Amino acid sequence: MKWLEGLSKKQRTNLQRIIAAALLLLIIAWLPLTGLPRFLAYAIPYLIVGYDVLCKAWKGIVNRQPLDENLLMAIATLGAMALAIYEDGDYTEGIAVMLFYQIGELFQSCAVSKSRRDITALMDIRPDYANIEGADGQLVQVDPDEVEVGSLIVVQPGEKIPLDGVIAAGRSTLNTAALTGESLPREVSEGEEVVSGSVNLTGLLKIRTTKEFDESTASKILELVSEASSRKSKSEAFITRFARIYTPAVVSAAAVLALLPPLANLGLGEVANWGTWLYRALVFLVISCPCALVISIPLTFFAGLGGASRTGVLVKGSNYLEALAEVDTVVFDKTGTLTRGVFEVTAVHPQTLDRQELLHLAAHVERYSKHPIAASLRAAYPHEADDCQVEAIQEIAGQGIKAQVNGHTVHLGNSKLMAAIGASWHECSHHLTGTTLHLALDGEYEGHVVISDVLKATAKEAIQALHCSGIRETVMLTGDSKAVADKVAGELGISRVYSELLPADKVTQIENILERKTESKGKVAFAGDGINDAPVLSRADIGIAMGALGSDAAIEAADVVLMDDDPLKIAQAIRHSRRTLAIVRENTWGAIGIKLMFLLLGALGLSGMWGAIFADVGVTVIAVLNATRALMVEKTSLKASALTA
Repeated sequence: MKWLEGLSKKQRTNLQRIIAAALLLLIIAWLPLTGLPRFLAYAIPYLIVGYDVLCKAWKGIVNRQPLDENLLMAIATLGAMALAIYEDGDYTEGIAVMLFYQIGELFQSCAVSKSRRDITALMDIRPDYANIEGADGQLVQVDPDEVEVGSLIVVQPGEKIPLDGVIAAGRSTLNTAALTGESLPREVSEGEEVVSGSVNLTGLLKIRTTKEFDESTASKILELVSEASSRKSKSEAFITRFARIYTPAVVSAAAVLALLPPLANLGLGEVANWGTWLYRALVFLVISCPCALVISIPLTFFAGLGGASRTGVLVKGSNYLEALAEVDTVVFDKTGTLTRGVFEVTAVHPQTLDRQELLHLAAHVERYSKHPIAASLRAAYPHEADDCQVEAIQEIAGQGIKAQVNGHTVHLGNSKLMAAIGASWHECSHHLTGTTLHLALDGEYEGHVVISDVLKATAKEAIQALHCSGIRETVMLTGDSKAVADKVAGELGISRVYSELLPADKVTQIENILERKTESKGKVAFAGDGINDAPVLSRADIGIAMGALGSDAAIEAADVVLMDDDPLKIAQAIRHSRRTLAIVRENTWGAIGIKLMFLLLGALGLSGMWGAIFADVGVTVIAVLNATRALMVEKTSLKASALTA
């Protein structure tokens, strides 16, 4: 059967033991045995199904760490077997407790394994090799670790891209589902950047590598996923502390239940009835086993992290997943987060120079910059790489850039830069919305260039989805002018906007927002993509980085990484985290509530060993099934968001 193929060797062995013990139990029940032969016969299925639990319990005692579920099961089942010897020879209950306990353990083991397989399959992005062309033109497979930056690798159809790079030759379609969670293929051609972990579907590609293997996208993602499970949430820490206190408490309570009532009866001159109260104490121990909590809570967070990663949202730990559920304020950077970061020159207004010369100087000053604005200037003036001497380029934080062009000093930047050098600048008389770059030549104002950014297709829907999901406030922080910032915020429906900010000003603003929220329980998330956003990402309660186009520094500083740069995924991640936390609460209070009820019934003699089996194994199975729901992530839509608000 197919489901058997998914079991590990250990799981198959445990299943065989369970089946063998159950069959023996049925056979022995029909045999006319009494006394010692009957006990020895029933001891065989008991040891077959429970020897490992007894061994673990003994090791716990030897290592002075005895108070766990193995000891509880060992005491309860051995006690039930001893009572059967003393009373009526019915060993079925003791064996059944161990049998169903092992069924529950096998069930949760299979659930965890399936969750791991699902995540591993979706995150199976680590390439095994890279193809390098040999001297004879033949492809040679080498370890990706051995490929240096700048090497030319060949990726054939059906192969994974092993390292980040730029396509030097070829055209193809890439499957990026394991990275971004999006099933739609991506068309790529010469000159475009590609990331490791993508699968080449159609054409042959030659790629010039830009990063070493350890720094490539696939390695970074696998590192983030592997480290995520080590960062525990408050709920998991609570369950760990709870188990440390709970287990010795219930063992002590069981001892009191077994001894105090009989001794009290003796003191009153009545029959002690030791067997009845010992049986109730054993039932009490079986019910009190904390498996449902100890297993299901970490499993829920593990499944929640895996479910998020399947959609291209990497959460660096269950503590961040838990914090994300408490977010009620989301702060955005503008460029590259809400906008595509693809700028276009929309207007050129020279003062004394002609239009082409103004563009010429602006493109020269930005010759070596990697900022999207610089790329737009070079695109507007494609002949930038001429014989002009461009020297002494100096970036002035929050203002612009200065350079020497053919011996002349050129300043290009915002109004603050013009004011700082004493140039007689003026605003754009056409009142165009965009980023205005003023240019001064040897201190004299020569005009300005207007550059406009493009909103991301899902930006407006992302803000609406956040508000519909119960986010109280959305804020935008940007270094752009007030006119540009207000226009973008108005189009998107953002609650508040702060403009003309330096990188340090963004940190100040996020600290002000955090201070205003000291009286409320909600947390503040910041979403950004640039290297200048790293300090703000670190300062916010939750930092969300745009991973596909974002800088390494931003990804390193963030707690959550969106692999496809889609801001709509923020609302989806928040809703998923809340759903995961809801499942955690359901499992926690549901398991505790049912156990407390059965503990009371067991102590009063109203619930026997079969009720105890349900309170332990049944509740564990239900909790594990409920936990696996966290693997499923609903796609974000305004309708779905409104329903969950």
